[in-house]
Amino acid sequence: MKLASLKQGRDGRLIVVSRDLSQAVDATDVAPTMQSALDDWANTAPRLAERYAELNAGAATNVFVFDEAACASPLPRAFAWMDGSAYLNHVELVRKARNAEVPESFYSDPLMYQGGSDTFIAPRDDIVAIDEAHGIDMEAELTVITDDVPMGVSAEAAADHIKLVMLVNDVSLRGLIPNELRKGFGFVHGKPSSAFSPVAVTPDELGAAWQSNTIDLPLLVDYNGAPFGCANVKTDMTFNMAELVAHAAKTRSLCAGAIIGSGTVSNKFEGGEGKKIEDGGVGYSCIAEVRMIEKIQTGSMQTPFMSFGDTVGIEMRDDAGNSIFGRIENKVVRAD
Repeated sequence: MKLASLKQGRDGRLIVVSRDLSQAVDATDVAPTMQSALDDWANTAPRLAERYAELNAGAATNVFVFDEAACASPLPRAFAWMDGSAYLNHVELVRKARNAEVPESFYSDPLMYQGGSDTFIAPRDDIVAIDEAHGIDMEAELTVITDDVPMGVSAEAAADHIKLVMLVNDVSLRGLIPNELRKGFGFVHGKPSSAFSPVAVTPDELGAAWQSNTIDLPLLVDYNGAPFGCANVKTDMTFNMAELVAHAAKTRSLCAGAIIGSGTVSNKFEGGEGKKIEDGGVGYSCIAEVRMIEKIQTGSMQTPFMSFGDTVGIEMRDDAGNSIFGRIENKVVRAD
C-alpha cells in the first residue's frame, strides 16, 4: 500500500494514496498520523491495506485528488533518522581524491551517523540556506521506516521490521563538514533538514523490484531540469537495508518510526569512476561525487555546488514508467 501525510499541524494527517498516485482517501479514523499508525502497526496495517484495496478498486468513499505539493514528508518529524553509507564506491572516490586508503573495516562494518530528525523539509518545499559558501549539495538515497526493533537484532530478523520504504534528498553543506569531522565528534551544522518523498510504500508494493532488502531500479535525479543521475539502487550496494537496520540497533532498541538511510546511491562505471549521463554513464546522486572525480582525473574540482535558485528533482519509476513514491523537488532559496 501507499501512504502519505498531508500538511496539518506538526505531524501531518494520514491518508491512503492510490497505486497510480492520482487519488487519496482520509485514514484518520484508523490512525490520525503516520507515527500513530506505526506505533500500532499490527492493528493499523490490515485496516489501511483494506482501504487501499477499496481505493484502487474504485469502491472507496470520500475520495479526493492526490496533490503531492500538499504533502509533508511522510513523517514530518521522527524519533530517529540514521543514515548509513551502503555504497563504498562513494567512500572510495572521496578517499581517492584525498590520496587516502579506505580502511578494510569499512567493507564489513557500515558507516552511519545520526542526523537531526525534529524537522524535515516537505517534498516540494524549498531548501532554505544561509550562504552559498556552505557548499549546498543534494544526496539522493533510499530509506526505510521501521516498527519497534529490538536491540541486537540480526540482519535476517531486521528485514521483518522494515514496514515502509521512501526516497530522500539528504541535504548536505559540504563546506562545513570537514571542520566538523576534524573535531572528531560528528556532523551537526553540515547536515540540515532532509526532504523525503511524498509517499511511503510497503515493500510488497514494489513487487519483484524489492530484492534482497533493497530495490532493483534506477534512482532518477535531475538538476535544474537536466538529467543528472540514474544509478541503480541495488547495483554496487555493499550493505542492504536490513543490514543497516541491524547495525543501527546493535546496542539499542529502535522506536517505531525510526528512519534508516542508505547513503548516496553510487554506481561504478565499467569498473572505475562514474561517468556523466551525457557521456554515456549513469551519472551521480550528489554533486560532491562529480567534484571528486574531477579532482582525481584533472587535479582540480570544477563543478560548483548548488546556488540560490537551483532546483533538484528525485524520483523512481517502475518498469512501466509510473512514479512509485512521487517526486521530491526542492529549490534552494536564501534564508531571510
